[in-house]
Amino acid sequence: MARMTKRMKKAWEGLDREKLYTVAEAVKELKTRSATKFDETIEVSMNLGVDPRHADQMVRGVVALPHGSGKSVRVAVFAKGPKADEAKEAGADIVGAEDLMETIQKGEINFERCIATPDMMGVVGRLGKVLGPKGLMPNPKLGTVTMDVKGAVEAAKAGQVEFRVEKAGIVHGGVGKASFDEAKIIENAQAFIGAIIKAKPTGAKGTYVKRVAMSSSMGPGLKIDSSTLGDS
Repeated sequence: MARMTKRMKKAWEGLDREKLYTVAEAVKELKTRSATKFDETIEVSMNLGVDPRHADQMVRGVVALPHGSGKSVRVAVFAKGPKADEAKEAGADIVGAEDLMETIQKGEINFERCIATPDMMGVVGRLGKVLGPKGLMPNPKLGTVTMDVKGAVEAAKAGQVEFRVEKAGIVHGGVGKASFDEAKIIENAQAFIGAIIKAKPTGAKGTYVKRVAMSSSMGPGLKIDSSTLGDS
């Protein structure tokens, strides 16, 4: 086992590794122990009773955090004509068509969210092997293949968070910054957790939410009492 650094030992002072905290308790402890020079991200991690190798057990979706994520998101949009203009006016960082496809094929991916109008999917489809593994492929179920380019760009910029379960059955996401008020982080965390619970796939068997934890970028990971998630 790796030796714990002095900083991490200090972060764990007064904490019980085995205690099950409510979301509110965890947020308070994580904010109190944030002592880095940068604004740490508060993250929720959930271990789910699913096997994403089976299509009917995939957990994926988007959730609009009430108070935003605190993270600046670069958005790329595949669109032409008036829709391209709409994307630019809405604040998209990169807008293009075949030219954007060529840029991405060269390995230049300078964005965290990709949106496309339906008519551009023939072009975007050629990038499946590049964007797919990175979770950046536009998807109508996630609202990233749409004619409402303005709404999609604004939602992404406002703090909409995408989530997707990983091979080990774990899904995680940032729910705010340590500088946020406790109440805002709590509300964001509850919205994120609620979205994951609501996204329970039809193929999930047995216990769906196995374990939940909250942590900060450089802080301890605290176990959350699953029985309190509805009113924590």
